Amino acid sequence: MKKTVIDVQNMSFSFGSLSVLEDVTFSIKEREMIGVIGPNGGGKTTLLRLMLGLLKPDKGSITVLGNSPKNSSHRIGYVPQQRLFDPLFPVSVLDVVMMGRVGKSWGGPFSKNDRELAAQALRDVDLYHQHQTAFADLSGGQRQRTLIARALASSAELLFFDEPTANVDSFAEQNIYNLLSKLNEKLTIIVVSHDVGFVSKYVGSVVCVNRLVHIHPTSEIDGKNIQDIYGADLAMVRHDHRCSEKGHTWVNF
Repeated sequence: MKKTVIDVQNMSFSFGSLSVLEDVTFSIKEREMIGVIGPNGGGKTTLLRLMLGLLKPDKGSITVLGNSPKNSSHRIGYVPQQRLFDPLFPVSVLDVVMMGRVGKSWGGPFSKNDRELAAQALRDVDLYHQHQTAFADLSGGQRQRTLIARALASSAELLFFDEPTANVDSFAEQNIYNLLSKLNEKLTIIVVSHDVGFVSKYVGSVVCVNRLVHIHPTSEIDGKNIQDIYGADLAMVRHDHRCSEKGHTWVNF
């Protein structure tokens, strides 16, 4: 039987008098790949911060890897949106990945083990051949894979991704999704995304967040679910086809 890695029970959170999340209950098992979707302002980012231990619930409880989120933070890898980084900062690809080893050793310079783990993380994302390249010289997809390698270098057991394909082209997007699927063979992965088309192909279940939270198998996501979550019709682009001469196929929910 798979272990529970995230357990949320009757959790609520507010910013002052503004209720953001109410009576949230769900659990996530090891080696699941979960999508978190919902409208802007619906509480996705707040839920992510609660699971990362950056915020504390007003009511209820959250356990991550059998402990409080804060006490499990050293076992969690987090890949933020690229726009949170200055791509012109003068560091190499290996320098960025080595940041994942900060705080993992007993002070002093990085150890041989730290460097070996960073090198292996770059191999896992197929980017070791670029380890001496300046981070600023990479494509958008390569930068994102570098940030994924940084999370892997921390020896994380659980990976959180915030919009992993923001600011990358469709080819890089497909490569990143394939990489996440490969990593999911060993790790639990939670992906926050606005891309509803993504969840239909790559994740097993979807956490739908709009103040209230519901978790559904991907197969249950349909037009009614989408309207309940977003409160309006949504144009969704399919990711499992090539453009024809007539252009994209749009599915309106």
